[in-house]
Amino acid sequence: MQPIILASQSPRRRELLGLYGIPFVVDPSQADEEHVQGTGAQRVQKLAQLKCAEVAARHPGRMVLAADTLVCVDDEILGKPKDEQDASRMLHLLSGRAHEVHTGVCLRLPDGRQLCGVDTTRVFFLPLSEQNIRRYIATGEPMDKAGAYGIQGRAGIFVSHIEGSPSNVIGLPLGLLTHFLTQAGVDFFET
Repeated sequence: MQPIILASQSPRRRELLGLYGIPFVVDPSQADEEHVQGTGAQRVQKLAQLKCAEVAARHPGRMVLAADTLVCVDDEILGKPKDEQDASRMLHLLSGRAHEVHTGVCLRLPDGRQLCGVDTTRVFFLPLSEQNIRRYIATGEPMDKAGAYGIQGRAGIFVSHIEGSPSNVIGLPLGLLTHFLTQAGVDFFET
């Protein structure tokens, strides 16, 4: 089996994909993501497809995997914070309440067929003190993460519970991806 092309530079996605034990190489997407519209769930699906198509054009006949993750609270979409003030605003919005994390996944098969879908997880945050928000931002951890937090890092202490896939919140829903890889005929225990 030729290595899968992972259209992401996310270290978290690389780590999660590595759990399958299948060969992959990284070629991050350069797709223009600015004009994608819709709800959070609609956007992540469109963005995953856009990224996948952009990378697949450079690798015809190869299997390409792309994903995109967004955090939504009420009807507001929280991407990566622009600066520390934006991170603080996002963490205040998440404090003491539930929000949704949507990840769109697109797996393009060598024959051009695509397997695409969205996974959604509800995450429940404990109330956050101003001091804890400031200290967390000072770690630098929230600055490259949708919603200004990483559940797999220090922000895990802010989460009371989740409903859904933990790996989805990290950026790659393993249940959905396992379903797609199985449909594609990938035997991840035989590689």
